[in-house]
Order: sequence, then structure tokens, then C-alpha cells
Amino acid sequence: MPQKDPCQKQACEIQKCLQANNYMESKCQAVIQELRKCCARYPKGRSLVCSGFEKEEEENLILKSASK
Repeated sequence: MPQKDPCQKQACEIQKCLQANNYMESKCQAVIQELRKCCARYPKGRSLVCSGFEKEEEENLILKSASK
């Protein structure tokens, strides 16, 4: 049986918040931040729902190194 994603709960909370707020991301910053905190607690690849944040981090690092 596969392990449960450790940040699944936070990802679901984001979906609920977005639906309740007509998909206005600005109204859900607190729950998005909670997911970011959860993702920071686990190594890369451990949480599937964190893969978007991991990809965003990699792209930011590439942009920073290119601008030097």
C-alpha cells in the first residue's frame, strides 16, 4: 500500500479555499503558506503535492544564476 502524502491535507484545504473564494488566490494566501511550510518539512520527492513548489524553486534558482 502506498504511503499517504504528508501534505495532502493542506492541498485539499487550498482547493476548498479557492472554490469558496471564486478562485481568487489572494484570498487563500494563509492556506497556501501552510502548504509551503509542510513541503519544507519533507525532502524533495516525498510529497507529490509539493512537486509544483519544488519546480518553482528550481526555476527561480536557474533565473537567479542566469542574471549574475
